[in-house]
Amino acid sequence: MSMTVELVVDLFVSVDGWAGGDGLPAYFGYFGSDLQEWVVAEKSIPELVLLGRRTYDTFRTLPAGAWVDDHAHLMGLDKVVFSRKLESVEWPRTQVCRDLIGDVRQLKAEAATRLRTWGSMSVAGQLLAAGLVDRLRLMRFPLLVGPVGRQRAFERVPRIPLELLRTRVLDGRLILDEYRPVVSAAPMA
Repeated sequence: MSMTVELVVDLFVSVDGWAGGDGLPAYFGYFGSDLQEWVVAEKSIPELVLLGRRTYDTFRTLPAGAWVDDHAHLMGLDKVVFSRKLESVEWPRTQVCRDLIGDVRQLKAEAATRLRTWGSMSVAGQLLAAGLVDRLRLMRFPLLVGPVGRQRAFERVPRIPLELLRTRVLDGRLILDEYRPVVSAAPMA
């Protein structure tokens, strides 16, 4: 029996389900000590980062001041950008792949560390729909983004039952829910 590494999908969303909004700061403006502690803890876990082209383009064009110390960390990690358009990328330790589902299946079978998405709503949705996600973590920020929202979470994802594994409140206002997609042949009631 072959072992596979874990695939974790992390998404930061507003209460009304947006991954970001025009004119909103990083972390929707809700950065705090608990969130910082969570980010630091996540940085200590070896991982292969999976990104979509739009997320790569967004990160690539961020001004240096927006990164704090995350840029050096990200550049030190192995990364895969999934794109049908890009031929190459500027970042070190980064490869471009075209077959999201096939390549992620292969990575799950062969990688030495966990796989983790950073944002990338389209990538996350496709991986969920393909049944490749082991854990879905939603960090919900306490605001309604409304009409300035961009990139709605789960817009094209089919119905997938989830098992709640844990919930944690960070900084007295952010909610981190961790789920496991339920793979079952039984119909949902």
